[in-house]
Amino acid sequence: MGSCVALIVAAGRGRRFGGEMPKQYLDLGGRPVLRHALATFAAHPGVDAVRAVIHPDDREAYDTAAADLPLLAPVAGGPSRQDSVRLGLESLAGEESSIACDRVLIHDGARPLVDAGTITRVILALDHAPGAIAALPLNDTLKRATPEGTIAATVERAGLWRAQTPQGFHFTEILAAHRAASGHELGHELTDDAAVAELAGLPVRLVAGNADNIKITTITDLHRAARRYDAPSEMRVGSGFDVHAFGPGDGVWLCGIRIPHDHSLMGHSDADVALHAVTDALLGAIGAGDIGRHFPPSDPRWKGASSDVFVRHAVHLVRALGAEIVSVDVTIVCERPRIAPHRLVLITHLSEMLGLAFDRVSIKATTTEGLGFTGRREGLAAQATVTIRIK
Repeated sequence: MGSCVALIVAAGRGRRFGGEMPKQYLDLGGRPVLRHALATFAAHPGVDAVRAVIHPDDREAYDTAAADLPLLAPVAGGPSRQDSVRLGLESLAGEESSIACDRVLIHDGARPLVDAGTITRVILALDHAPGAIAALPLNDTLKRATPEGTIAATVERAGLWRAQTPQGFHFTEILAAHRAASGHELGHELTDDAAVAELAGLPVRLVAGNADNIKITTITDLHRAARRYDAPSEMRVGSGFDVHAFGPGDGVWLCGIRIPHDHSLMGHSDADVALHAVTDALLGAIGAGDIGRHFPPSDPRWKGASSDVFVRHAVHLVRALGAEIVSVDVTIVCERPRIAPHRLVLITHLSEMLGLAFDRVSIKATTTEGLGFTGRREGLAAQATVTIRIK
């Protein structure tokens, strides 16, 4: 199976919203509206890559909103939402694309409060159908109005759902559907991708959405979304564990510092068990999978790479979600080398890497009293616990 790619559509001008700045770049909880969605999809363990579709005039604003996030380069949209989605899909299908896209999630950049659970439900539904969308059943009584603004009729609400995004599809099917719909006079506007799929005869499943996953269309919507950030912060804890075996060499990397030793640690990267454990703990605290998903050992780019890269990537994801790291506690398990003579240097380097005060970083060392592989001096292990505060 190929990759699952999220396509974030943000090329609109927001004419109903008003103002000079497109709504997707306005402030929401201290970050641009668009950044919220970009960060949520970038951190999701089931999403392999994220690409935004933007208006060419918005590149500077987009670069600010997307700063430090692991995203594919954006592509330019078209005059309508349908055109923008098709152009985004074409960018993933082109010969120059390095992404083997099997499934695609299409999401409106003006829905900043999408949650990981909704994304997961859409992804899992694609195991059983070529299309799936997040939606909510209608509970209110519906009225059809006359041109004069009076009630013409009461509409039966049974079986009616309110569509949201993300909307997920098997990539080849939805690309073909968009190509077929492009440029044709359909008699009505296709307002979402499920409508394009329906026109092509593709069955689309409904999965539970989230009432908080609102689309920001008016200033009232923006104020409603902003109220979420007035709520008390939530504390989360993540844990990580890593182990590497000894091999030939004359030093080991721990917390980004090289410590002389009569062996080295074997691994695809620099085999820094401490930083690998910290990376997994950071990713775990935000539900973003593990280090292997973000930096697969099969990728030659990471051969011999400094593990600082992995930690900084995880830190960017944490902060992009509006969270702050509160503390980090690392325990290194080994008989040798001795950690105590290097502890202050290790803490200093790790605290600088994480942007934390010295007293918020703890590095401890212990042995297994000669038991197990660490007791036999066959390798090193490390575990880390991270605490974050998130809105």
